[in-house]
Amino acid sequence: MQTISVRGLDPSLSKKLKETAKKEAKSVNQFVLDAIKERLGIKRAGKFTLIHHDLDHLFGQWSEDEFTEIQGKVDTERKIDRELWQ
Repeated sequence: MQTISVRGLDPSLSKKLKETAKKEAKSVNQFVLDAIKERLGIKRAGKFTLIHHDLDHLFGQWSEDEFTEIQGKVDTERKIDRELWQ
């Protein structure tokens, strides 16, 4: 197996590579290999591997009162109707 060294990585690019690899639960080496293969058309992205961050901006935005109200509604929906299961 061949080894290729990449020189000239500035600290910000190196940091970004490490952070992104960590988010994808990969080593930096595996992340770089996957990125190269994908860019060259050798490896296609998996059909169900896309990760969306559409609602990230809402995380942690509810007040305690809003959370309690919503959680109360969720809890009521989770109750089992015993008559249906006898």
